[in-house]
Amino acid sequence: MFHKILIANRGEIAVRIIRACREMGIKTVAVYSEADREALHTLLADEAICIGPASSLESYLNMERILSATVAMKADAIHPGFGFLSENARFAELCQKCHIAFIGPSAQIIHKMGNKSEARKTMMEANVPVVPGSREPVYTVEEAEKMAEEIGYPVMIKASSGGGGKGMRISRSSEDFAANFQNAQMESINGFSDDTMYIEKYIEQPRHIEFQILADKYGNVLHLGERDCSIQRRHQKVMEESPSAAISPELRKQMGEMAVRAAKAVNYENAGTIEFLLDKNKQFYFMEMNTRIQVEHPVTEMVTGIDLIQEQIRIAAGEKLSLRQEDIHINGHAIECRINAENPSKHFMPCPGLITNVHVPGGNGVRIDTAIYNNYRVPPNYDSMLLKLIVHGNDRASAIEKMRSALGELIIEGIETNLDFEYEIINNEDFQKGNIDTDFIPKHFNV
Repeated sequence: MFHKILIANRGEIAVRIIRACREMGIKTVAVYSEADREALHTLLADEAICIGPASSLESYLNMERILSATVAMKADAIHPGFGFLSENARFAELCQKCHIAFIGPSAQIIHKMGNKSEARKTMMEANVPVVPGSREPVYTVEEAEKMAEEIGYPVMIKASSGGGGKGMRISRSSEDFAANFQNAQMESINGFSDDTMYIEKYIEQPRHIEFQILADKYGNVLHLGERDCSIQRRHQKVMEESPSAAISPELRKQMGEMAVRAAKAVNYENAGTIEFLLDKNKQFYFMEMNTRIQVEHPVTEMVTGIDLIQEQIRIAAGEKLSLRQEDIHINGHAIECRINAENPSKHFMPCPGLITNVHVPGGNGVRIDTAIYNNYRVPPNYDSMLLKLIVHGNDRASAIEKMRSALGELIIEGIETNLDFEYEIINNEDFQKGNIDTDFIPKHFNV
């Protein structure tokens, strides 16, 4: 087992990893930018080291500084969390060259599954169902238009290296296709330095269903059930739950087996997520694979009782999975709300600033993952997520009631947040009935 782990991240996920390491008796090193000198992860870790100015490019995305800090602090492993360098194949490769364990999959797997067109091709060869679309990447409007005509409108234009909704456009006819393609490709070039695109059939009103998988170095792979991530705004998740109200035990078994097959097709190691689209006829299609821990991993932990961060660390240390598929049981229902420093009435504009007062709810089945505290100043340099509120109930109805109560008790003063917006979603009649899809927010809210 590792002696000391450096956490190449910040915010609530860094705090989450520190706590998991503490329970395992592993020492931790926090890295921090000058803007995060008083951040909670900096204060909680056994040791902390500054790696640069507030800018992410000069700190949390600076591979050389993070690796130098790891060597200087005598850490033998790096946990990248999510975001920043967590899915950067070059960073994973550099860790390997420096004889530092990277708590995640190999650079080769990150590269293969991070390229969406390559991932699609791999899944097709493994007989995992994919959304009908281009088998090879496209680069020009002319070849893309030809592909769109063959697939049939509406189509989704996607950047091969995209993520977080960037480089994505829906085109409903040939009239708007060229402009949408060029805009998406330019967004991809600016955001990912990659002009590789692909085209796929646009599935109307799908659910976004993802399966959590764990895989060790010895070929053992299992899944921990699904998360329904359909409540989204501009392809950014707002609320997640597990299990999904749309998934029967039979469909869960079928989709779970496909998720395991997808992971085995690339000899996957560590924690990962297989993302599917589920249409109204209960047909499902592989969308992408995330080669890291997810923001929404707590809902899976709540319904399975398995600590995913600790499992990641054990796998990276070379241990075999101690669990078998038959050991995994889904108990009750969990919901997560992402509370962000943003103003929904002003197009969700980020709202950094000084938090003057925080009160968090508690009680049976209520979990808070956060790095904020009274008089903490939220810097303007990073993602706006402040806190994840997670609840667990015996069933979906009781989980909704618990979330309503917890949201009503949560207080964050001094800055604007999306707390009231989350409260509106949880009180929505269609949400309560489970009538949700990825268009839920545009259909129900004028935002």
